[in-house]
Amino acid sequence: MLLKTSLRSFLAHKGRMVLSLLAVVLSVAFVSGTLVFSNTATATFDRLFASTASDLTVRQAVTGPQHGGGKPATVPVATQAKLAAEPGVKSAVGSVFTESNVLVDPATNKSVSPTGGAPTFVGNWTDSPRKSVDITSGHAPQGADQVVLDADTAKKAGLGLGAKLRVIAATGNHDYTISGIATFRTTNPGAALAFLDTPTAQQDLLGETAFTSVELFGDGSRTNDQLKTAALADLGSGFEAQTSAEQQKESAKGVGSFLGFMKYAMLGFAGVSLLVGGFLIINTFSMLVAQRTREIGLLRAVGGSREQVNRSVLIEALLLGLIGSTLGLAGGLGLAMLLIQLMKAAGMNLDATSLAIDWTVPVASYAVGILITVIAAWIPARRASRISPMAALRDHGTPAEAGANRRRVIIGSLVTALGAAAMAGAAASTQGGTAGLLLGLGVLLSLIGFVVLGPLLATGIVRVLGAALPALFGPAGKLAQRNALRNPRRTGATAAALMIGLALVTGASVVTASMVSSANAKVDSTVGADFGLNSQASNFNSAMVDAVKATKGLTSVTEAKHLPETKFTLPDGKQWESALQAVSGNFGENFAVPTTAGRIEDALRDGGLMVDEDLAKEHNLKIGDSITVDYGNGRTQSLRLGAVAESGNLFGGNPLATIDTVAKVVPAADLPLDQAIYGSAAAGADKATVYNDLKKSMEPYPQVTVVDKAGYKDLVQSQVNQLLYMIYGLLGLAIVVAVLGVVNTLALSVVERTREIGLLRAIGLSRRQLRRMVRLESVVIALFGAVLGTGLGLGWGITAREVLADQGLDILTVPTGTIVSILIGSAVVGLFAALVPAFRAARMNVLAAIATD
Repeated sequence: MLLKTSLRSFLAHKGRMVLSLLAVVLSVAFVSGTLVFSNTATATFDRLFASTASDLTVRQAVTGPQHGGGKPATVPVATQAKLAAEPGVKSAVGSVFTESNVLVDPATNKSVSPTGGAPTFVGNWTDSPRKSVDITSGHAPQGADQVVLDADTAKKAGLGLGAKLRVIAATGNHDYTISGIATFRTTNPGAALAFLDTPTAQQDLLGETAFTSVELFGDGSRTNDQLKTAALADLGSGFEAQTSAEQQKESAKGVGSFLGFMKYAMLGFAGVSLLVGGFLIINTFSMLVAQRTREIGLLRAVGGSREQVNRSVLIEALLLGLIGSTLGLAGGLGLAMLLIQLMKAAGMNLDATSLAIDWTVPVASYAVGILITVIAAWIPARRASRISPMAALRDHGTPAEAGANRRRVIIGSLVTALGAAAMAGAAASTQGGTAGLLLGLGVLLSLIGFVVLGPLLATGIVRVLGAALPALFGPAGKLAQRNALRNPRRTGATAAALMIGLALVTGASVVTASMVSSANAKVDSTVGADFGLNSQASNFNSAMVDAVKATKGLTSVTEAKHLPETKFTLPDGKQWESALQAVSGNFGENFAVPTTAGRIEDALRDGGLMVDEDLAKEHNLKIGDSITVDYGNGRTQSLRLGAVAESGNLFGGNPLATIDTVAKVVPAADLPLDQAIYGSAAAGADKATVYNDLKKSMEPYPQVTVVDKAGYKDLVQSQVNQLLYMIYGLLGLAIVVAVLGVVNTLALSVVERTREIGLLRAIGLSRRQLRRMVRLESVVIALFGAVLGTGLGLGWGITAREVLADQGLDILTVPTGTIVSILIGSAVVGLFAALVPAFRAARMNVLAAIATD
């Protein structure tokens, strides 16, 4: 009987639940789509790695950091023959592959290498049993002037057989003619591939007759682990080996970090949309319960218990969650396909023909959709069960609010105060980890506090926001203000959904605006160089460095090298690992790094080391202390601490030494290539002319960006904007759901006030005035949510900036333009959300509306 009643009620109000259903669908689609996309991408790469990995890969053993951009570690050619003679080895293939390359179309002088961080591999063409590509047009490279290019890169660049291709490698610039086009057997992970014949690859990429690795393929008589043990025993020290399983694990780790970031970022914002959708569902069922007060009273009068009323509402929520989860699961498959197509557009060809849908996808989808719906409906269900039969029959819908309001004031104020205290503690904390935890706790508690206090705040804020409506819009404006004030709980819940999304947007805007301002201030105070050069897809080879130094009017050229994973041993015996910045001795001429102890010029001149202030404080370091630096492969040196830099400097807190100092123990051939180059115009030279000449010097290298100080600031701005736009895009889903909440509230409100609307029309309110009344009510509710969200977001953003002050965000910038845009946009959102409800209200038949029970 209870199930039958619930089904009848659900079907009777299905139109009113459509928008709540849509909120569930969107949220579940985001969750299921993210999981399917992540699983599909992982499965695609697993198949790629499994189909191309050799049974065993042998390389030169490298202890310590492998400095990118320099000469790769090599193995002697004789190693191939030695391994080929091992028992159980079917074939041993000598491989030459380098990563830091750029492919250029000489006809247009444009880079054809992938953007966005994907690598460009150049190597030798071999008859490996497990090739990643097959030549589908032309032939394999033959001779020193031929190259094979992968089909995806060739298509994107418009290159074909016979076209010219330039390879800018660590060893220099090399020109070839395309002799063949190769197509991936499984998928292109986004990289560009070019193949030379083996002698050419060895000469042009390595400068010696050697291999970067030897790939072994077994005959089945030995396991891969047995092959590894035998190979290393035969070769002796100086070599390392990886089985196919180990290669796949290492390859998957790099892809997994990128996919994991995308996965958890999208799931995080799906969680935000679920939270927002929860408020929509609470509002929907609260209004439905209010509209069915008499029906609930009759149910109680004929013997229905509180538990039965409660279960009746929860069964309706269960049905809503079940339908929404099913549709959301289907929508998620479409979203996954869309994400796969976006990845294809970016150059990562995932296999869309076989979506990876394991048990976690439907379980997560139904768990999320059903749980959030039932939990959100529990509050109005509990409220419905407390309605007494006689009160319901008299149409006094809900219990008295006085006690509830007192509890709301106490609980909301307490939680908000605790949130404010946590954020104040975060701002005052000097421990990064503690500050982060306090900030997260403060954000959560302040959000809960504002949600609880929302209905109480609505009375005062809405009265202020709507104060001008009666004067500006007459009776329609006055009615709109009163309607928004009539049910503060409903207004607060509706605005809360919009508040969450706008608070996150505002907080992110404050942090990113402060980031840009702080970076610009550091550029002005720290960077003395007139020009900076950065290479997007590779580092600077010797030919590029020579071209920079040969630029007329350019002086004080400073080179910067990046040595990752360098180990440091402190006087107290403690060790830490970080990158080391190696710079030219004239670094002080182009940069003024603020220090708390010592002078950077003295440190560099004496062959010393500069460390960050935070590290110096942590280990009580002082000028003159000896720090041992381990560059790997047994190369160590003891450096004197010559300067302590202020924290939050432009070099990310990495220790800094001169190139000459490092070169005393690391041979020049093993040093990494320059990561960046800086320079200034000579005295008396025109900066604009030198700038143009420098750009002309770099024209053969399209991957190089030349900027002056203004361009450097623009570069920082564009990098921050990319992050901000991604956040805005992901938060857009939450805001869409919030807009649905406003639409749903207005639509149900119109139904709830059918008789009232009929009476208003009967006493002379025109259709135009009625539509205006609904629109203005929507605008006031949206602005109320925007005001709360902006205030909350400002608090979050300002506190986050304070927490990150030690990381370089030492200037607080409040983006007033963004905040004004948010408020204006919220008013527009309110108008948009009211279009359909206002249209429906104006179309009501007056007599039928008055006769509505």
